Amino acid sequence: MVVTGAAGGIGKELVRQVANDGASLVLVDMNEQALTNLVTELGIPSERALTVRADVSKEEEVKNYVNQAVSKFDKIDAFFNNAGVEGTHANVEDYDTSVFDFVFNVNVRGVFLGLKYVVPVMKKQGYGSIVNSASLAGSMGSPGFAAYNSSKHAVIGLTRVVAAEVTPHNIRVNAIAPGVINTQMMRKIEENAAPGAAKEAEKAFQNSVPMGRYGEASEVANVVYFLLSDAASYVSHSIYTVDGGMLGQ
Repeated sequence: MVVTGAAGGIGKELVRQVANDGASLVLVDMNEQALTNLVTELGIPSERALTVRADVSKEEEVKNYVNQAVSKFDKIDAFFNNAGVEGTHANVEDYDTSVFDFVFNVNVRGVFLGLKYVVPVMKKQGYGSIVNSASLAGSMGSPGFAAYNSSKHAVIGLTRVVAAEVTPHNIRVNAIAPGVINTQMMRKIEENAAPGAAKEAEKAFQNSVPMGRYGEASEVANVVYFLLSDAASYVSHSIYTVDGGMLGQ
């Protein structure tokens, strides 16, 4: 299994779950030390783990992590295409163009490149499962989050297009759409939304959830694990919300 954005939040929780089941893992992140620490913390033996530092927006670095995965393990049976960034909070007329470009490079170009280079491996072996990280933000408009929301709309679009292309090749492609999740990214979003008043922002976000709380990274990872596993063998082209009921309001 290949996991991008493996050093934090949802990626780390998925790694924890699959490592306990004895899976072979290729862990990809910009923070190589955090990957090394994670492998040590979970006690994953070297024959079952490969860590690769990569910027997912750079094509050569994506090709490299895919090539390294195939070189070590001969296949990629599952791919959590997860790396992402949140950007900043500003109305569209004030949004920094360079930040917008950065968010799209990671969240959209990174997902696209992962698909571009993992899909041929899976086609060759005749099977595979892919889960892309979208967001509840990909189904709604949140004032001040032009880059993040629109990037996650694009991830949902990529998921649907690629699922239509590859499901006939016995490759399943789905996406998760988390709502407000208790991760470091959410801490940044809170601060961006209300500089100097992050606690008030946290309370407001929680009050917007019918369940009345943030989700935990492990709760999202549970859904990813299901979608990547054989338990979801007849599931493709789906967008799974993990949002405490927010979308249904």
